[in-house]
Amino acid sequence: MSESSVHQTDAVVIGAGPVGLFAIFQLGMARLRCHVVDVLDAPGGQCTALYPEKPIYDVPAFPKIMGGDLIDRLLEQAKPFAPTFHLGHRIEGLARTEDDARWRLTTHKGTVIEAPVVVIAAGAGAFGPNRPPLAGLERFEGTSVFYFVARRDAFQDRHVVIAGGGDSAVDWALSLAEVAASVSVVHRRAKFRAAPESVARLHALAEAGRITLVTPYQLHALEGDDDTLTAVIVADLDGATRRLEADRLLPFFGLATDLGPIAQWGLDLHRHQLVVDPATCATNLPGVFAIGDVASYPGKLKLILTGFAEAAAAAHAAYGIARPGEALHFEHSTTTGVPGVSNENTASRSSLAATRP
Repeated sequence: MSESSVHQTDAVVIGAGPVGLFAIFQLGMARLRCHVVDVLDAPGGQCTALYPEKPIYDVPAFPKIMGGDLIDRLLEQAKPFAPTFHLGHRIEGLARTEDDARWRLTTHKGTVIEAPVVVIAAGAGAFGPNRPPLAGLERFEGTSVFYFVARRDAFQDRHVVIAGGGDSAVDWALSLAEVAASVSVVHRRAKFRAAPESVARLHALAEAGRITLVTPYQLHALEGDDDTLTAVIVADLDGATRRLEADRLLPFFGLATDLGPIAQWGLDLHRHQLVVDPATCATNLPGVFAIGDVASYPGKLKLILTGFAEAAAAAHAAYGIARPGEALHFEHSTTTGVPGVSNENTASRSSLAATRP
């Protein structure tokens, strides 16, 4: 492999979820260039894959913001720093370069990136759906069977069967009842595990005839032609079956998460999370940081806003590694502005300050 085929940068961010995207901004404000690697084909992590049209209520300054809209804002915020994205890539290898000055990362597609700093923002690791054990399931996946809802309007006037009893199943049943021709919810118990307010709304819609509750049943078989679903067969605990008309199936049985190769890199682990110094988010490996849900320390709160703060701490700590011997003079963004962005407010403040006696 020639050196020209190796990407050189200041930092590599592993994970393009909301915390990883904010890390781009924080690294950029510290004048550090970065490449971003994510196993998914689009940035946004779970916000994009699981709830792009569901509201988030605990992001500062936004009383309510949709998951997809949050990702759009974070991408816009990161854009001035021109990050290089490697989407659909999984990091397989992490090793020191021969001069022990940088990390060399290799993806499963053969892409090689070298940087003195690595920021792991991989959430709970690579994730994928827990698939129900149904014969012929694969031929319907992507056309009639979906594990995530990217756009609610894609289910307009469809006959939808939702399987599961947790928050995702109940929340999407409530949402799709507004646009679908019919919604049936299949669960092996009569009791649902979702938020009490949501469960109350679910039962109210069922009583009004807008949702059909199919309990206690579980998925048994699928009917259809080629890759087009026509019905879902469910069975009760005694084996008696029932046929539900359906052209869309949404099985919500949770996610299977896995740190994958990250777990083999010699990082300190605690319950499948990476142990970090809470002051800097540094791991036990020099120049490697972990932020967001993948990071662990006493008192950690798994919130997006916590990850945002960790991104700032990691970026400031990373500067001394990427720029050894240079001091990072901390200044607020109201003073520095954002490189590449018109900073009218900053300029007007500076002019105002200059005119004061």
